[in-house]
Amino acid sequence: MATASPPPLLLLQSATVTLIFFPFLLTLLHSTSATSSSPPTIELFRNLTAALSVTDFGATGDGVTYDTSAIQSAIDSCCTTPCHVTFPRGGTYLTATIRLKSGVVLHIEEGATLRGGTRLRDYPIEQERWYVVLAENATDVGITGGGVVDGQGLEFVKRFDEKKNVMVSWNSTGACLGDECRPRLVGFIDCRNVKLSNIELRQPAYWCLHIVRCESITIQDVSIYGDFNTPNNDGIDIEDSNNTVITRCHIDTGDDAICPKTYTGPLYNLTVTNCWIRTKSSAIKLGSASWFDFKGLVFDNITIADSHRGLGFQIRDGGNVSDVIFSNINISTRYYDQSWWGRAEPIYVTTCPRDPYSKEGSISNLLFVNISANSENGIFLSGSKKGLLSDLRFINLNLTYSRRTNNVGGLVDYRPGCQGLVKHSTAGFIMEHINGLVFDNIYMRWSDEQWSAEQLGQWNNPLDFRSSTVNNISMVSFHSSLYTQ
Repeated sequence: MATASPPPLLLLQSATVTLIFFPFLLTLLHSTSATSSSPPTIELFRNLTAALSVTDFGATGDGVTYDTSAIQSAIDSCCTTPCHVTFPRGGTYLTATIRLKSGVVLHIEEGATLRGGTRLRDYPIEQERWYVVLAENATDVGITGGGVVDGQGLEFVKRFDEKKNVMVSWNSTGACLGDECRPRLVGFIDCRNVKLSNIELRQPAYWCLHIVRCESITIQDVSIYGDFNTPNNDGIDIEDSNNTVITRCHIDTGDDAICPKTYTGPLYNLTVTNCWIRTKSSAIKLGSASWFDFKGLVFDNITIADSHRGLGFQIRDGGNVSDVIFSNINISTRYYDQSWWGRAEPIYVTTCPRDPYSKEGSISNLLFVNISANSENGIFLSGSKKGLLSDLRFINLNLTYSRRTNNVGGLVDYRPGCQGLVKHSTAGFIMEHINGLVFDNIYMRWSDEQWSAEQLGQWNNPLDFRSSTVNNISMVSFHSSLYTQ
């Protein structure tokens, strides 16, 4: 085999003679007009981005040969920051786990695909590092370029099922425990200044984008496509991370779409705007991992389409939630199957202990404003004896309740943990263990087309609550009526 020529040490994008000469000329003109006799200072141009192509390091991009070594060599060869490691269009670059370092951005060009391997040996020994792309303790890192990162999630399906796929688990090898032993797609752990933009994340085998204990994260113009019948293929999981912005994202996946969690520390200052979501689970869900607090979250201008649950809180581990705003959100929910948590609730706010050893967290100061929903079920608001819901405000809600499937209702879903599934008649709002609740300008409509008189009597109850557990309610302009399409 012929010896390949060594890769270039550095390729400077747009580093032409013009770029070098132009700042020199400006400096020269400025110096000639100055009256000072001191010699002119020539400042070289700054902030040019280095670019290294993985093909210059031996990547084939044929989708069959593993390009891991070539990709990692390109990353490791970055000696200036920022440095873009580029994947030329037209190639499919098969890889085991690759690790980013500070200052490196993967630039996957439109028409190029970075594809994760499906073998256990493609990933590190430690299960917590099973990612196709992984950055740890790095700053100024990200992914961009218009291309695709593909996890080949369908290769992990053991049996296809329209209700819920049965997945491969590597627990049989002894490498891990439980039935969720599959690699995630992209992970940033203990990083600062993370940015993902203009990229498609496709078919994760497990969680898609995982942000862990990071600071200052931007996720912009990212599309996520997971198989709709695959469990645990969450869109974006934000764990113990602060100062995060998610905007203009399109998420279409089987499990939770945007899921803040707290395992080892609090989560605060999360803003999500201008997103479109479809999921067979919760579109937005806080929890269920909730050992620490959530504070200062904003969700605005979001469309939730045909999802099993809309806006969800599953606080189960003693963490507290406060200061959360949901505004300008259009929700459509429908029932899929009991194997998925949820009963097609447009809004679901719950706190209760996961098990007898768990603490009870509280949820306070929530604002829901300018919300429209077309749903198969009502809104469920449930605190617990030592974990009240307090200061909840619902302003300008337009709620339409109609049946789209054969689900007959009659169950409340407390899962995970707590009481599990409990028989309970359907209502527009089901409420328990609340102190401080405001309804202002609520329009609730009930479809009567698909129901007998007996069934309708079990369905069109606007409010259901035990007065002994719900206190300090204010209602202004609350409307409830039937309608025929």
